Amino acid sequence: MPDKTLLCKDCNQEFVFSEGEQAFYKEKGFENEPQRCPDCRRAKKAQRRNSGGYNSAPRNNYSAGGRW
Repeated sequence: MPDKTLLCKDCNQEFVFSEGEQAFYKEKGFENEPQRCPDCRRAKKAQRRNSGGYNSAPRNNYSAGGRW
């Protein structure tokens, strides 16, 4: 399994999907190749973390024993 050169969908820069990364993806059962370069993946992850994650809708908190 040789290294692959892929194109990042965010910054349009080429990046290498190494043989080791391919083996890791296969071991984890991932079927798709990465779409973003490592820098854009980190930026996307940080953006999700700072915005409250995937689902940042407000939650209803009810006190124990309180009336609804």
